[in-house]
Amino acid sequence: MQNRSRSQRGLPDFQENADPQKMAFLLRKQWALYSVTPLYKFSYANMKEYSRHLSAFVAAEKQKGLAMVVGIDLSIKVIFSTLLGLKGTDRDQAAILVQIASKTQTTSGKEEEKVVWSGWFCCVFGDELLENVPEDFICLPLFLANGAETYTAIIGTWFQKTFDCCFSRLAISPLNLAWMAAMWTGYKVDSHAVATELIFSVPCIPQRLDISYAIHPEDAQALWDTVQNTQGEVTQEEVDLFMDCLYSHFHRHFKIHLSATRLVKVSTSIASVHSDGNLKILQSKYLIGVLMLLTELAILQIQ
Repeated sequence: MQNRSRSQRGLPDFQENADPQKMAFLLRKQWALYSVTPLYKFSYANMKEYSRHLSAFVAAEKQKGLAMVVGIDLSIKVIFSTLLGLKGTDRDQAAILVQIASKTQTTSGKEEEKVVWSGWFCCVFGDELLENVPEDFICLPLFLANGAETYTAIIGTWFQKTFDCCFSRLAISPLNLAWMAAMWTGYKVDSHAVATELIFSVPCIPQRLDISYAIHPEDAQALWDTVQNTQGEVTQEEVDLFMDCLYSHFHRHFKIHLSATRLVKVSTSIASVHSDGNLKILQSKYLIGVLMLLTELAILQIQ
């Protein structure tokens, strides 16, 4: 990240007041990352009303030219709900889950409701932004979407018109990817440990070449333990040393200078993330830790 050091503060157990089914729903899906400016006059008490209006808006956008009336029975339904427990501090706003459900008919003639798109807004340890948010605004700077981009665009348009906010894709720089590789390697997992994989892009003509570098989880953990000097804090120097050691090992075996390439993807036992802003979260235990880093990036992008 941009800071020279970062505290690995004790992360709260979000599961104490969280819905386990909703938390499990967030895992192992590919989420597109966005930053969002503060929402003007959003009210948690009005979410049922927002559901009705957004349902009509989505249906109208899909069926341009047909007059849609709020409240009528539609094949498309939008549901607003909160995701309890996805907070870093009590000052963070409650996370919001928005889902689009579509009614489909089975071969037996029965109607089924299927979720075809999901998106959620959250703020985890967003103290830096919260200090400067004017009255009547709420701060949920990180937005994650899963589903067709056409639905994402429609939902974004409605939120921008209704709450005077702005959405932007959240790209992840090689520097921030290196931070994630180092910090997520430092998280201990009890099971399902997988190799740490780094994908590097080599600018080539006529087409791009990617290099995959996989490190056994125990080897990656051992390396990180040797470079981290202060328990509970990570510094830029430690991240640089961690990556330099990996580069040196790779060069020793393959005579390729990875420092001349561009890091574009990091995959660990905790999560995987691509520079284009696509994320997959793999461990519920460290969900708050992952969202804390991404919240910081979203805040930096909108400031």
